[in-house]
Amino acid sequence: MKILMISSTFPYPPTKGGTHGRTFNLLKMISQEVPITLVTQRSPDISDEDVEKLSQFVDQLVLFPRPVDVNPNILGKIKNIGQFLLSGTPPNVRFLQFNGAMQDWIDEAVKTNQFQVITAEHSANEVFIRPQWQDQLRTVIDIHSSVYRTCKNQLETKTSSNELRDRLFLPLLRRYERQTICKFSQIVVTTDEDERQMKEFAPDGEVSLIPNGVDLSIFPYRKSDPGGHRLVFVGGLDYFVNIDGAVFLGQEILPLVQEKYPDTTLTLVGSKPSPEVLALAKRPGITVTGRVPSIAEYLHQATVAVIPLRTGFGMKFKTLESMAAGVPVVGSDRALEGLSVDSSNVPLRALRANQVSEYVSAISRLFEDAPLRERLSHNGRVLIEQEYTWEYLGKQYTQLITGTPS
Repeated sequence: MKILMISSTFPYPPTKGGTHGRTFNLLKMISQEVPITLVTQRSPDISDEDVEKLSQFVDQLVLFPRPVDVNPNILGKIKNIGQFLLSGTPPNVRFLQFNGAMQDWIDEAVKTNQFQVITAEHSANEVFIRPQWQDQLRTVIDIHSSVYRTCKNQLETKTSSNELRDRLFLPLLRRYERQTICKFSQIVVTTDEDERQMKEFAPDGEVSLIPNGVDLSIFPYRKSDPGGHRLVFVGGLDYFVNIDGAVFLGQEILPLVQEKYPDTTLTLVGSKPSPEVLALAKRPGITVTGRVPSIAEYLHQATVAVIPLRTGFGMKFKTLESMAAGVPVVGSDRALEGLSVDSSNVPLRALRANQVSEYVSAISRLFEDAPLRERLSHNGRVLIEQEYTWEYLGKQYTQLITGTPS
């Protein structure tokens, strides 16, 4: 059996997290069992070294240049919306993911029966899949996170960067996602919420839940509890979901914690910090690191990992990695999505908070209670070891896409 994996995002290095991390780590596991051809796009920032390293994990690496990100003027944006209405494909998918030469290559590969399975890694890659292929081979889409539910949540939580646009786009995204998943013989999601959404869109579809995972060699368990009053937040700090979370934490939550514990510090760890995040470094006790060689080192130095996300869907790498490193977590519903951490039938693995007062209370509780910190640290690590390693999840994905019994 040969597998064609499509990822318009170049999935290396995996330390970038998100789409990069999930795609690479699943690819790495699958390639140990069956040959994989990866077709992807290369942007100017991808080095020859990155290409060489990624090629070691696949049978064949096929590269195409990534389309240039063009910001249209107001007339161009109106035209894009009109095309969205007519074609049903969002502008970001049509212009940033789609590549005509890449489509021609994939079409020819299917026509000549070179592969038995095609996977679209991230929902945007659906653009390369033709509906009739279901009759010829196994087609799998790995959603990562629902675009419709993400947009809907941003409107509900007032975290949308363009409310007027998103209110216009919301019904279009619902139509787009519902139509898209019908092209696939197998639908994969990362959380139970997305599983329910996809089953609503495709009641007769084959929907499977395979969450995100952690590489435990990169995120080892901490050697000791550092104590103190040190908070940490990690994530790509150029991504609007993380920007909003970091600003919310730095401007609204931290000052109230510092009223109770004046020596409290907050370290914001992540690449490409936005101007809004960089401005937080002017506030007392806040450090913005930019990209660091080892996120785990900063996690190990922290008393508590705070993940106050107010939007964004899918299982969060930052939450899994914090728990793997043994750092007690205080997180929102969005941060803890897909994880069973505080229900009555499981050990307590994290503290939940959504309002400012809840964050202050949970952080204070952990500052004061060393046994509780140790309890969350231990329980969180055990959960990751048992259910969220890439080895464990990669076996599930391999069985699913190859159609072999577990």
